[in-house]
Amino acid sequence: MDYSSIRFESGKAAIYIFPGLCKGCGLCIEKCPVNNLGWSKVLGVFGTPSVEPGHNEKGCRACTLCENICPDCAIYIEKVKLKN
Repeated sequence: MDYSSIRFESGKAAIYIFPGLCKGCGLCIEKCPVNNLGWSKVLGVFGTPSVEPGHNEKGCRACTLCENICPDCAIYIEKVKLKN
């Protein structure tokens, strides 16, 4: 099983998605308050689509709700400081 991550920078966060852990349940997509998450073309652990950020213009606000709701720990959010 592949546990490597795909890193995305979006808004106030660096978002790490672990497709090898994602079963494609969609809880993170449903609960994201800014609708930043959506389905990816990368397949997850059961051959279902995994998720990816970047599905809105504003980007992630680093609330970590998706990370906390994911039952498989397939998302890690790292808050980043914005450059002035």
